[in-house]
Amino acid sequence: MVRQRQAEDTRRRIVEATRQLLQSEGYAGMTIEAIAQRAEVSAQSVYAIFKSKTGILIALLDQSTFGPDYEKVVRQALGANDPETRLRLAAGVARQIRGAQSAVFDLMRGAGVVAPELANLQQQRERLRYEKEEGMINFLRDSGRLRPGLSYKAARDIFWMLTGGDVYRMLVSERRWSPQQYQDWLADTLVHSLLATGKTGS
Repeated sequence: MVRQRQAEDTRRRIVEATRQLLQSEGYAGMTIEAIAQRAEVSAQSVYAIFKSKTGILIALLDQSTFGPDYEKVVRQALGANDPETRLRLAAGVARQIRGAQSAVFDLMRGAGVVAPELANLQQQRERLRYEKEEGMINFLRDSGRLRPGLSYKAARDIFWMLTGGDVYRMLVSERRWSPQQYQDWLADTLVHSLLATGKTGS
């Protein structure tokens, strides 16, 4: 237990050192050696834990995204037994994720993280998100509330698209919607797109 806590603390220090270096020195100054020096660990430790700079950026993205606020809204969503209620809560989860990820990607772009690196990060996160969202569509299907005529694959694709970063970016960043406007619209759109009509949520 003590060793696990020490390992988690080391991991957090490395990720935080990375964030600080991105802000102060940019991507070019975010070398493994500089990260190790700021985190007060050896460069070998950084390589052993994260394998590469990309691995550290992924950890920075995940640490910023999947914090206590995220865990709270996910618990609320998973605790809902009514399909409409769970979909509406899923819109809150999407808002939490999108807001956090948008801030980190903005930091990375501002720090000069190279385009291929950013593209790879985003593709990895999208593949992972598509896999994680399968549980929601399984729940809708098993509850018998999936909209008639909508295939399982189409439902997964629609849910993935609507909760994605591009929609958030277009509405919130470009069209200046508030995060709450985005969440309210997303909740309504998910319900109308995926659920059979004739029954309301609690």
